[in-house]
Order: sequence, then C-alpha cells, then structure tokens
Amino acid sequence: TDNKALQLAAKDGDVVPLFVVDPRFEKAGLARRAFMFQTLRALDAATGGKLVLRYGDPVVEVAQMAKEVGARSAHISSDFAPYGQARDQRVREALKKVDATLVESDSPYCVTPGTVLKDDGTPLKVFTPFYRRWSLVDFTSAVETRVSYADAVSHCQGYPDIDSSALKLPDAGEEAAWRRWDEWSPRLDAYQEERNNPGVDGTSLMSPYLRFGVVHPRQLIARLNGTSGADHYRRELAWREFYADVLFHQPRTMWENLQEKMNVLPRDTDAAARARFEKFCAAQTGYPVVDAGIRQMLSTGMMHNRVRMIVASFLVKDLHLPWQWGARFFMQHLVDGDIASNNHGWQWTAGTGTDAAPFFRVFNPTSQSAKFDPTGTYLRRWIPELSELDNASIHEPSTLGLLAPSGYPEPMVDHSAERVEALARYKSVSGK
Repeated sequence: TDNKALQLAAKDGDVVPLFVVDPRFEKAGLARRAFMFQTLRALDAATGGKLVLRYGDPVVEVAQMAKEVGARSAHISSDFAPYGQARDQRVREALKKVDATLVESDSPYCVTPGTVLKDDGTPLKVFTPFYRRWSLVDFTSAVETRVSYADAVSHCQGYPDIDSSALKLPDAGEEAAWRRWDEWSPRLDAYQEERNNPGVDGTSLMSPYLRFGVVHPRQLIARLNGTSGADHYRRELAWREFYADVLFHQPRTMWENLQEKMNVLPRDTDAAARARFEKFCAAQTGYPVVDAGIRQMLSTGMMHNRVRMIVASFLVKDLHLPWQWGARFFMQHLVDGDIASNNHGWQWTAGTGTDAAPFFRVFNPTSQSAKFDPTGTYLRRWIPELSELDNASIHEPSTLGLLAPSGYPEPMVDHSAERVEALARYKSVSGK
C-alpha cells in the first residue's frame, strides 16, 4: 500500500501490474523462490487477479508488454544492487524503442542510497555518522490514489510447482506481514533487551517482507512508539539502509573486502578446508548454538540475528574459511537473503568491512550460547538430541564425557586453540 511507483502510475491511467521472473532467480535457493511465488499469489489476489506474470529477460518482456497494451510509461522502484542497476538501464533503452519511458519513483529504502553524504559530498563510511544524517532526512509515505487495473490482459504464465513442504516458511502477503507485526509489536518496548535472545520471540521477523517489498520500512518507522526499544529498532532498519548505501558507492564490495588491506589475511581453501566447510553446512560442528542456527536456516529459511553473528564468527575465526563461502551459503538458504545486508554483515564479522568488529573480537560459541540462551530453549528446539540435558550442560555437551548424548558430534575444533590461531593471522596483517 505504501508504493510511490504504483501510486504515480495510477495517476496516469489504468495500470497493468507486471512481474517478470528473471531466469537469474533460478539460482536462488528453494526458500527464497518458494516465498517469492507465494508472495506473488497473495499480490495477485490483492489486485483482483490482475497481476501479469512473465518469465524471461526483463529487457525483452517489459518492452513487449508495454507495446502490447500501448503503455507509455513503466513505473518501478529503483534497484541499487549492481545487477539491478545494469538491468534497469537496459530496460530503459528497450522501452525507448516502443515509445515508452521508464519511471523510477520510489525505493525499497526510506532514504535513497547514495543521497546521505558528508558536507564535502563524499560517502559516509561509518554507521554512526551515517545514522545521524539519515535521521535528519524527512521521508514521507506514498499518498494513496485509487488504482484502476486494466482489463483483458490475460498473459499470466502460471506459477511453478515448487515443493517447499519440507520448509516452514513465513506466511506470505501483506496481510500476513501486518498480522505478524500486530502480534509482535507489544514486545517492541523490550526489543533492545530481548533481540539477542534466540529462545524468545524478541524480533519482529519483518525481514522477508522488507526483502520482497511487501511492506516498506517507512511503514514500520511510522508504527514505532518512541520507547528505547523502538529507537533501537529504528537503528536496525538504518543498518539495512547503510549497507545498501555502501554497496551502491562501492559495488565491488559485494564479494570483495571493503578493507583491501585484509586481502592478504591468510585463509584456508584447500581440500581439508572444503571438508570442514561441508561439516559446517551439515550442522555437524559439535558446537550446539552453531548447529542450531544452521538447522534453523535449513528448516525455515531464517536464522536469528545474534546466532548469525556467532555462526559467521565460527566460520571465519574458528575454521579460518573465506567469508564469501559463508555468505554464499546463507544466500542460498535464507528467505530474507539480501545481498547488501548479508554480505556486509559477513564482512563486519570477518573484520574486512565497514564498522568492522575488531580483529580480536572472536565470539566464543559456548559462552555466547550460555549468555543469550541461558535456559537452552533455542538449542532444545533445534537440537532435540540434547533436549534432556540441564541448562548448563546443553551448551557444551562434550564436557560430559561418556555421559554425552551419543547422537551429537564432538566439537570439530578446539575453540581456544583456533582463537589463538585467528589472532595470529589477524595480527600478521594489522601489525599490532
């Protein structure tokens, strides 16, 4: 409902809502593909069955549709990722050939990436000063206009038969998003305290809806209540905008280190490293909180944010693997996989990106688990073979010796030893 591109199009006349499924999206994992098509079904219902679905190159399909219906303009929200920007420029040129124009009149962000700058016009590289300036921008929601959908456009090419029955995905659609918000928002006051505890319902779970444009972050900010929890939630939304801004200014950082000095950091990539990575991806690390996070992601397409940081730290600082391996693994399975937030979040943990965690910050998965999941609620949910252990032993079952559950693996590495190794590698780069 808060969509300036749609509202502006509606002012020009009848609207044909078109979604083109780019062949590139086939590379996305099952969770993201299934959720997207479920979301499209919900959108089709919300438009009275008027959504037109096409499969193919957007450069071809958008221009072809404009020609078929005699449209003089195609309205979109701007894409700020490298591929999206290049694609939209090609669409713009293709539309010119059928006497139509591409109109970019909105953004998936409150503040358009690339517009929050220092006084000298250069980008901000650190989150806190970015947040201060971002907070000063007066962003407004779309003014609703009655939308009249064009009739007799019956070129919906159908939905694929995607079997996602093994996944427990979020409910799709705008109504489902707001049901979730209304269910969770009474806990907003406690967000700052509860957001790090994966065993409680402490986060809004709005990320899949933001990722697919089902809700706009403007709408979430408009619903914040001025408490300290709400203020912290606003900062978290701003992190999403900051990472989009960084990627816009430096598109190479999608898969390359933002801090180029970290390019010489020793990483393991040999056959033994690949074997360790396979064990990691199979949730067989022997560290319960790491395995629980991976199991959650493989089962639901989601992973709690605090757990994402613990899992990422384990991969780059206990296993000494490239952050890019973990980022690709996450993008393959996360339903809310957003290239800017995901990859720059990984870089934050790896110490190669913006506001990078100091190299000496190596998360101890056992103590992190005990601190943020003290009753073991999260671990019991995702690792039922440990469910009978007490609240202390469940975080480190290997200490039980012969009494440890036989169905759960021993730790694949010694965290204490790997922490020393990680610090040595980072010091070899930093010189400190």
